[in-house]
This record gives sequence, C-alpha cells and structure tokens, in this order.
Amino acid sequence: MNTALDLRGTGVAIITPFTSDNKVDFPAYGKIIEHLITNKVEYIVVLGTTGETPVLTNPEKIEILDFTYTTVNDRVPVIVGIGGNDTADLIHDLTHFPLEKAAAILSASPYYNKPSQEGIYQHYKMIAAASPKPIILYNVPGRTGRNITAATTLRIAKEIPNVVAIKEASGDMAQCMEILRDAPEGFAVVSGDDALALPQIACGMIGVISVAANAYPLEFGNMVRAALAHDFTTAKKINDTLIKAYDLMFIENNPAGVKAFMHIQGLIDNYLRMPNVPVGKELFEKITNYVNGQ
Repeated sequence: MNTALDLRGTGVAIITPFTSDNKVDFPAYGKIIEHLITNKVEYIVVLGTTGETPVLTNPEKIEILDFTYTTVNDRVPVIVGIGGNDTADLIHDLTHFPLEKAAAILSASPYYNKPSQEGIYQHYKMIAAASPKPIILYNVPGRTGRNITAATTLRIAKEIPNVVAIKEASGDMAQCMEILRDAPEGFAVVSGDDALALPQIACGMIGVISVAANAYPLEFGNMVRAALAHDFTTAKKINDTLIKAYDLMFIENNPAGVKAFMHIQGLIDNYLRMPNVPVGKELFEKITNYVNGQ
C-alpha cells in the first residue's frame, strides 16, 4: 500500500442512513456514495464512529461493507473502521470480516477502560499482528477518554511495521507537530478535525478524514487540495465559508449535526439510532438557514 498516495487528500467518514423503521437505508446509502465520488473525494472510510457503528450489529456491518465494495467498485479506496475496547474481540473481527477489498483498517484506541500508554501500545501490537491489512491509528480522546501521546504514537510508528498512519483528532497542535517532526519516513499523518484541517496541513499533514465532507465533499475537498498545493490563499477563502458549518455540525452530537445538513440537502431522511437523536428545533433552523444561504 502506498500510504502517502492513498491517504493524501480528503477521506470521508461516511454516515449510515436509516429508515423510519430503524433499518439501514441502502438506497440512500448508495446515493451518498455516488454523491461523494462524483464530488471528487479521494477515499471513503466506512464503519467509523460517524457511521454510528456502536449501534450496528455485526451482520449489519458486514452487509454495509459488502454493499460499499460493490457500489464503490474500485473507483476510490475503501478504508474500514474496526475498533473496540476488547482486544480479543477486535482480533476476531479483523479475521472474520470481509476485508479483501479494503485498503486499510482505521482503528480507534480502546475507549472507556482507559488503558495506560503501555496498554495502548500492546493493544495495537496485537491487532497489527492479526490484521490482514495495514492499520491506521485513530486518536480521538474526546470520545475514548484516553489520549495516545506523541511518544506512544511514535513508538508504534517505529516499532510496529503494519501500523502505517494515524488519524489525529486530539486537537492538540503541539502534539500534532511533534508527531509530524519525528515520524519515520512513510508514516502518514492525517487530520481528524475538520475545523483544524487547514492549519494542520500547513504543518505537514497530508489530508483529513472528514465528517463535514459528507455534506460538502467538493467544497471541502477543494480546500484540502488547495492547501496541499500550498495555495493557502484559496484554501483559506474556501475554509472561511465552511467554519460556521463545522460549528453547527458538532454543537449537539456527531453525526446528528451532519445528518441534519444532509437531510436539508435532500440526501437522507433525518433518522438516527438511539441513544442518538436528531438535533433540536433551534439548531435545525440554524442549519437550514446556513444551507439555504440565509
């Protein structure tokens, strides 16, 4: 896998649309995939947190994976989210899910049980040894309750060959810059924060795995492409128009925010699985006004 090529640009942490009777809405899901590819995203990340994976069953996940591979049809790389806080269970999924067509695995660090940095290292060492595909670390302490420190990330990058990249969503710019400074050659660093993607690319990240690009794939992707081309004047102009969208998407919940955007855009029905609920009336009105240019 040429990591620098495959992860350069905009990957989209794709949402999972649902019907009114709480089933996966595959016609809408196919529509979203076409929407993303038509609007030039570089790759798709399926079964991430934005896809509401904590409330999907394993049979649903496998059905979503198979549908994604078939619909994408090798037009862009597909990265599969497989994470968890039970290392043995995660290894089971890595060896039983259909991953032949996946470009890589995105794996969030263990949540809730808050392992030590040594525990995080050993967790990734075990899953990397079991994985049939390269592993991308996912550091998102706001959800997991435990930061992967720069020292641990660099240790993993240098000592575990099958871990090839990190999606960094700590929001800590100093930590990000330390990783970028000391990462070994070939280890990719991508942003996991839509609102910070522009300055992080300026610091050396090669792209972003985005939530906002579900709703604004062309605009967000053009911003990233301009930044990667060092055209920061153009990138800033585009990013300035999206700053309010970033704010509105995450005020209450992800993916409730981006699903509201996509509903107003006519892409999906506005359903989530419990315990997530749609955004409140006041926020929905603000999102509607933004989408409609008011």
